[in-house]
Amino acid sequence: MYICFAEYRIKTENKNEYLHYVEQMKAAHSALHVYEGTDQPDLFVEVWQAESLEEAEEIKKERLNERSSWRKMADWVPGGAAKVHVWTFKPITAP
Repeated sequence: MYICFAEYRIKTENKNEYLHYVEQMKAAHSALHVYEGTDQPDLFVEVWQAESLEEAEEIKKERLNERSSWRKMADWVPGGAAKVHVWTFKPITAP
């Protein structure tokens, strides 16, 4: 199992709009889980579960694509799309 991990801050004045939007996205994407920081309100992470590296990389590509439906939320991020950070993680195994 791989994950695609996204991290960003949402402007406080856009938080309710964001929360409604992300609920719609979660309903459309069963592999998506979204969390808000307990120590840093308005800081959010997305955890996308993927079966393979290729699938995780496709999620990452879509998540950062200028034509993605996710692009709408970049207006709610201080600094815009450049401040949405997305990484792919792989499982670890002992040597």
